[in-house]
Amino acid sequence: MKRIGHRVAGTTGPEDERLPLGKSYVYGLQHILTMYGGVIAPPLIVGGAAGLTGVEIGLLVSAALFVSGAATLLQTLGVPYFGAKLPLVQGISFASVSTMVAVASGPGGLRSVFGAIMVAGAIGLLISPFFCRIVRYFPPVVTGSIITVIGISLLPVAVRWAMGGNAKAPDWGSMSNIGLAGFSLFIVLLVSRLVQGTLSRLSILIGIVVGTLFAALIGKADFGAVGKGAIFELPQVFSFGTPLFQIGAIISMTVVILVIMTETTADILAVGEIVGTKVDARRVGDGLRADMLATTVAPVFGTFPASAFAQNVGLVAITGIKSRYVVAAGGSVLFALGLFPILGRLVASVPLPVLGGAGIVLFGSVAASGIRTLSKVSYDGNLNLVIVAVALGFGVIPIAVPEFYAAFPEWVHIVFDSGISAASIVAVLLNILFNEIKAGNRPTPSVVSAAPPVLVHRAEDSEHPAGTARTSAVRKE
Repeated sequence: MKRIGHRVAGTTGPEDERLPLGKSYVYGLQHILTMYGGVIAPPLIVGGAAGLTGVEIGLLVSAALFVSGAATLLQTLGVPYFGAKLPLVQGISFASVSTMVAVASGPGGLRSVFGAIMVAGAIGLLISPFFCRIVRYFPPVVTGSIITVIGISLLPVAVRWAMGGNAKAPDWGSMSNIGLAGFSLFIVLLVSRLVQGTLSRLSILIGIVVGTLFAALIGKADFGAVGKGAIFELPQVFSFGTPLFQIGAIISMTVVILVIMTETTADILAVGEIVGTKVDARRVGDGLRADMLATTVAPVFGTFPASAFAQNVGLVAITGIKSRYVVAAGGSVLFALGLFPILGRLVASVPLPVLGGAGIVLFGSVAASGIRTLSKVSYDGNLNLVIVAVALGFGVIPIAVPEFYAAFPEWVHIVFDSGISAASIVAVLLNILFNEIKAGNRPTPSVVSAAPPVLVHRAEDSEHPAGTARTSAVRKE
């Protein structure tokens, strides 16, 4: 196949760029280091709730890596009707953890969890063609709000990593943990500021590697577990027994699957915006089908729902590497980690504070991308400002006060306890109410949306610094 520059002939978007194999794997490894902690967290939490032994939890972790890698390859490379062919990393979804813990703590244990996931995933697969038709209801005012909330909701994860990751540990929030996170952040910023070209795009990876080496020097990294256990091991089928199908568990998991589909839709739209490529209903549908197929098959290998990872959307934004083949390379690494537990144990040796320092930049860039999208929205003569305000408000509620929905019905708690899904639902509904339904619209906006922009400068003011006579604190355009 003839190549045109770095892009293969016949392709249509920046996501189809092919980099040299070595660079693809280096950039792909950066993706894996970024999301590794998020992949292994659900099996650790759910396995503990189910009363599994350390060896059994190890099986859950290996299965999670194996399925995440396979799902990432399907999502990025694609086959007919499956895969958005965008730089999206698939991993075990954290949105389903609370529901899985509740089911796993019951009499059916993990077998009931796996049965519920299989049925709920199949339902999601069936409704994907209809679910994807909501794309027209995701204009920039909606996608910008969602992307901003995705970044805001991920930042607390980075902060918890910086504090040590385990609130019950003696060193939780210690200066040594926070200092290590600060050192990793400093390395990322230093590389970003001083290094040009390819290396500058590896600032996150360099920060993680240097931070880990520094942690080892000061005794904050432990590589002792790397050599313990099997080097190579094939994933087992139904290693925890055949699934059990309980109606209550299936209903709860189906609600969770709808939330995951909403979040995946938001991630597909977000990465499309960042990459600068067209994302239509068909592409969203292909992405959702890949998502739901991976989720349906996951219990066969002993793991949980797989979905797109928002933190890797931020990595695409911060590095500027938009190639789906880079993410596919990372997916093959994940796949290998699932087959070679020793590799997984090596990556698991990266201290969480190191990931926390890098995560500040990484997750903050997601919010910044959302703000950039919102800057393209027109706020004159409409209620778009109200849409953004309320969507951001609902998105922040479960972050600021996690117990806010505790007294609500369980289905409300499940849906709105995720800031991403809450912001998505509110933004879409308000956009339909204010922009799609034209009846009753008035040319004069509400007093909220009539508020003037703050510290907005005209082009002729660019030569005058803020605070001079030519710059007003509040200017009405």
